[in-house]
Amino acid sequence: MFDLAALDRELTGSIFAGKLFFSSVVDSTNSKALAAARSGVPHGSVFFADEQTAGRGRGDHAWQSTAGEGLYVSVLLRPVFSSRLLPLLSLAVGLAAAEAIHDASGLTADLRWPNDLLLGPRKVGGILVEAKTEGTTVAYAVAGIGINVHENVFAPDMSTLPASLDLEAGQRVSRQLLLVSLLKSLEREALALADPTAPEKLPKRVAASSSWIAGRAVEVHGPQACRGVTDGLDSSGFLRVKTAEGLVIVQTGGIRAGEIE
Repeated sequence: MFDLAALDRELTGSIFAGKLFFSSVVDSTNSKALAAARSGVPHGSVFFADEQTAGRGRGDHAWQSTAGEGLYVSVLLRPVFSSRLLPLLSLAVGLAAAEAIHDASGLTADLRWPNDLLLGPRKVGGILVEAKTEGTTVAYAVAGIGINVHENVFAPDMSTLPASLDLEAGQRVSRQLLLVSLLKSLEREALALADPTAPEKLPKRVAASSSWIAGRAVEVHGPQACRGVTDGLDSSGFLRVKTAEGLVIVQTGGIRAGEIE
């Protein structure tokens, strides 16, 4: 279980202090955070749970959320930036999550565009950003993060081999430490995203933390399905893929390892 009083002390002075909302069981932390956002809950509110009964990933994929085994958290942000920067938010959250994984376990996570956290070929976590826009501005965004921490049994039909921090690190990793590190890193990334130079700097930082962004043969799944070799990110955080037919700027969908034709 989480020590809620200690969490609040650790987060003193941050945007999250006094805004922690814990549930033993919830359908989805993202769903709860979105409902709270609509009711006016403030920037920096954090919704987390020991168990989700209907955890969600991108594309309404289910997220395994066993009681007490993983980190299931959603953060409400009311950012002051253009809606065109929303794709960068998911990447910024990925950087924060990777930093937290390293702080808590010593492991180095690989970022697979647009929202997966990998340890080698195995998936240890995922990110789901949902937002409401008003014209060209973002009214609010909910950044959901799910990380496998203590799991040692997984559903057999997962598209990417799963992993947990405990299994990969060979030791028990603290969910409390992971959450504190995640929130502190996320606050720094949110501030960096508000910098006018973010569209130039953030894609480069993501590329430096990912083996998937450049020179990787991939298959793109989704409305822009194609096969080719990754060629970096553009200033919006979209993935550039060189195909036999030409350059494709992938705005949505997912990628898996492919072969060069």
